[in-house]
Amino acid sequence: MKYQIIVLDLDGTLLNSNKEISTRNFNAIMACSDLGMKFIFATARPPRAVRSIINEELNKIGSFIYYNGAYINCKHTGIMAHAPIEVEVTAEVLDYCLNSYPDLDISVEVKDEWLSLRDHDYTTLMKVKKNPIVKPLEELKRLEASKILFSGTIDLVAFQEKFKKKLNILITDNGNLIQVSSLRASKENAVAALCKSMNISLDKVMVFGDDSNDIGLFTICGWPVAMGNAIDELKLKSKEITETNDKDGVAVILERLCRTS
Repeated sequence: MKYQIIVLDLDGTLLNSNKEISTRNFNAIMACSDLGMKFIFATARPPRAVRSIINEELNKIGSFIYYNGAYINCKHTGIMAHAPIEVEVTAEVLDYCLNSYPDLDISVEVKDEWLSLRDHDYTTLMKVKKNPIVKPLEELKRLEASKILFSGTIDLVAFQEKFKKKLNILITDNGNLIQVSSLRASKENAVAALCKSMNISLDKVMVFGDDSNDIGLFTICGWPVAMGNAIDELKLKSKEITETNDKDGVAVILERLCRTS
């Protein structure tokens, strides 16, 4: 079998614009799984958000990388791993942000728990169904955070300059949402660790993606496939460009893979 592992990003890749997995994509995944291929779903989403879109069949066959690699749950090997922000760095980020920008809306993810400093309606900005649990600042500062998120007015250049050597900093939602995680947390580090645990070389891995948080995966995996709607930098790193996420680009490649395996 040429490719033993298939890595799938979710938003903009496996999911269409309605945040759904099409029947065609689902059937193609199950067909490849029946042939013995293993699937890893790698996403910036937390576990609870993934559970809301991944059905029981896919959950049974998949391993999961959450928070862009900060939290791993591998069904194939039983590995569960967490690469959090160190407590002292969590405290430093919170102090810096709140001292410089006291009106900033800050929340913290720890594995599958979402916490915030004050009540704020995140349902519109982040398109979520529930808001985080409010906790006092001193409690938040003692956490090993999977991810810290903040929105509002902030000097991003100054923030990046201060923390770029300590954190991964991702700017999303047209600059309205900042997501920070440990330097150790990345999709590529997580996939490399899972492949090593399964004794499968990275050249046997096919990966699908569409955005900047997939660039590392495209560098290390044997066959990187860019979605038709992917950013240009990812397309330049790809071995192949498929259809868009709204035209079942994942299924187009997986169906061919099934025919030739």
